[in-house]
Amino acid sequence: MAPLPHTRRSLLGGSIAVPVGLALSSTVAAPAFAAPALVSTADAPAFTRSGRPGAPWGVQSGEITAHSATVWTRSDRPARMYVETSPSESFRYGVRRHGGPYLGPGTDYTGTVTLRDLPPGQQIHYRVVLADPDDPRRAGRPVAGSFRTTPVSRRRDVRFLWSGDLAGQGWGINPDLGGYRVFEEMRLRDPDFFLFSGDTVYADGPIQASVPLRDGTLWHNVTTEEKAKVAETLDEFRGNFRYNLLDHNLRAFNAQVPVLAQWDDHEVRNNWYPGQLLEDPRYTVKDVDTLAARARQAFGEYFPVTDLRGGRAEGRMYRVMRYGPLLDVFVLDMRTHRNANSPGRQSDDPVGILGSEQLAWLKRELLRSRATWKVIASDMPLGIVVPDGAANFEAVAQGDPGAPLGRELQIAELLRHIKHQRITGTLWLTADVHYTAANHYAPERAAFGDFAPFWEFVSGPIGAGGFPAGKLDATFGPETAFVQSAPLPNMSPSENPPYYGEVEIDGESGELTVRLRRQGGGVLFSTTLRPGRVGQ
Repeated sequence: MAPLPHTRRSLLGGSIAVPVGLALSSTVAAPAFAAPALVSTADAPAFTRSGRPGAPWGVQSGEITAHSATVWTRSDRPARMYVETSPSESFRYGVRRHGGPYLGPGTDYTGTVTLRDLPPGQQIHYRVVLADPDDPRRAGRPVAGSFRTTPVSRRRDVRFLWSGDLAGQGWGINPDLGGYRVFEEMRLRDPDFFLFSGDTVYADGPIQASVPLRDGTLWHNVTTEEKAKVAETLDEFRGNFRYNLLDHNLRAFNAQVPVLAQWDDHEVRNNWYPGQLLEDPRYTVKDVDTLAARARQAFGEYFPVTDLRGGRAEGRMYRVMRYGPLLDVFVLDMRTHRNANSPGRQSDDPVGILGSEQLAWLKRELLRSRATWKVIASDMPLGIVVPDGAANFEAVAQGDPGAPLGRELQIAELLRHIKHQRITGTLWLTADVHYTAANHYAPERAAFGDFAPFWEFVSGPIGAGGFPAGKLDATFGPETAFVQSAPLPNMSPSENPPYYGEVEIDGESGELTVRLRRQGGGVLFSTTLRPGRVGQ
């Protein structure tokens, strides 16, 4: 399919990301356990020389509940993983040890430990210990992290951040700028968790050592062997996830802030859908289902999502995180179950963008939810037109402002269900389009009117090319309350700083405030929604 000129989709990375070898001798300043910038990210044993296992890629936490959590790490050699927890940052009292798995080549030396019987609503300090599997006395230096278990009381405030799109369009870790500095800014906000809204890596976007900027200067990238070409093998997909973890800001962020990760297209390949056969000459593997299976396994190995580890076919990308009485987050998967991209004009579309099984799950779980707020984390927007080539469409909207057609039919069914079942407190969060916006949907402005008004908030990119704002499709009556975007396509993060969003729920009133933020620029837009109300 011929891509449209000068769009985010046509500049997914191929336009400036020419395969190159290793480059750049400079490294990013980093704390202890820093992975060096100039390495093959598969060459882990070179990182430590002590003969004891190390974890230069840091630690992560996720799957947080009131009484449990999952902790992740990657070893630089075969090791046995243990996690120690304590209510004290100094680990002077209340220390518990949790046994973990063997970390070996079968999982690319990654592993997770599920911590159980934790106290609710508390700060938990942990440290990961990696030991020689043949001699437990030979252990590496512990790597520390922390998280907060979910509250059981409505009176505790909840705050989280969201964004997406990292290392896209050829813009990677720039040592001249201190790497992904936005993650340090977000870490200092000390959120309860981070919703990583897709395009967590760009497996189809090679990173070259330098890229010319419009002012005549050069953008410099840390480079690795695995990022020199599009990912096709399992090891190449793994290398894309390792690449981002070379950044010290991201590793420090991961150690403090739990991640709730979803995928979109660039974890595999731009605009992919099941059953697709590629015509892209960069790929020797043409079957996108084969690529998706490998990407899925790497995703499960590099995020703390236990249901996806080992490439389990039964593991679902879509899931719900229940964060206490105030919040449920429904993480959608608009990739695995969709139909082929098309002009989207069909009057019957049972598969749509979610698939029938996921749609039924979402309707059922929204109805079951007793949380004050129900955030629908969508990896693609609803009303923004996202083209795929000259005639097809990539997201839900297809530019026809009339009655629902194509994938819009599923969304209409869902919105009707929410209204008729009197489900309150829903809002949509998304990324994908590489700008930030607040869009309000109302039936009086829509061609399809059988739904209750709602908001959709857009953020990102967190570290990729910035693009002009897209057009809105009037089928569900969206109206833009705020938008900020790059004036030109594919502006670098130095020219167009990263965007991220913040959601804060007040424990006393239950009010939810959404703030759209920009690195170094503070709050761009803010609105407060009241619980139990619609059309705000």
